[in-house]
Amino acid sequence: MFSFRGMTLRPPRPRATILANTLATSMATALATATLFVFAAPAAHAQASSAAAAALVSQRAVYDLGLVEAAGGQTLSATGRMSYTVLKTCLGWSSHQRLDIQSVTRQRGEEHLLSDYAAQESLDGRHLTFKSQETRNGKLLRVVSGEASLASDGSGVVQYRQPLAKTLPLPAGTLFPVAHTARILATAASGGKELTTPLFDGTLPDGPEDTYVTLLNWSPPPASSPYLPLQKLAAGHVHIAFYDRNAHTMMPEYEMGMHYFANGVSDQLHLDFGDYKMQGTLSTLDLPPTPSCTQPAPH
Repeated sequence: MFSFRGMTLRPPRPRATILANTLATSMATALATATLFVFAAPAAHAQASSAAAAALVSQRAVYDLGLVEAAGGQTLSATGRMSYTVLKTCLGWSSHQRLDIQSVTRQRGEEHLLSDYAAQESLDGRHLTFKSQETRNGKLLRVVSGEASLASDGSGVVQYRQPLAKTLPLPAGTLFPVAHTARILATAASGGKELTTPLFDGTLPDGPEDTYVTLLNWSPPPASSPYLPLQKLAAGHVHIAFYDRNAHTMMPEYEMGMHYFANGVSDQLHLDFGDYKMQGTLSTLDLPPTPSCTQPAPH
């Protein structure tokens, strides 16, 4: 979303793209029932998400990016690389994402886009610290940093330090990135086909976004992958559309797709930047061991 950020991957905020009519119709229905979906069976959702979160693994992944489509012929070429690291510690999830894209356009010539995101998310999904930075041709475009916290119903607040010091509310049902990924995988494991929920990852200076997630072709193991640890897992395709909560439009701000495995690793990405789209292929994967954490003995 890479969000990046947490477990959910996503590119920097591009210009809006037009959503297909069928997805717009489904989104309207999903938004109308979002509260019911999130809160209809909180215990069941929490249990499923907890199990999915336990299955998530630490990972260091690198993706090679290539141009697959350019709208209007404005983008002549685009190549890039994305590195994505998320490590589970005894206190939470530490994530770092770096997106490096070089492109050539008819209007602007050569461009070098660099996006860097780092975050710390607590194991219970209730606290997030974040910092994201974007540059174009070496010029700083934006820095967003701060921290956010959630109550048991997913409502909470975000306190920004940059670009402006301010506090914004987070609506009930909000998820942070790792918790969002866990909810996606829990929905897939239970046979669900869609998920609607607010997401806050700290990449934007104006609070959370609404997400509409579509899950397709989720299949049991063995999975088709050259990476042995992934072959033993269930896998499927995930599409995520991100919406501005304040825009009141059926057009997403941006979209992305990925081929997910049940441990939170993705081996294929599809990134929609509005005026061009890129495909990402996993080129390097390392799965560090999960730390063994013990509670200190009571005195």
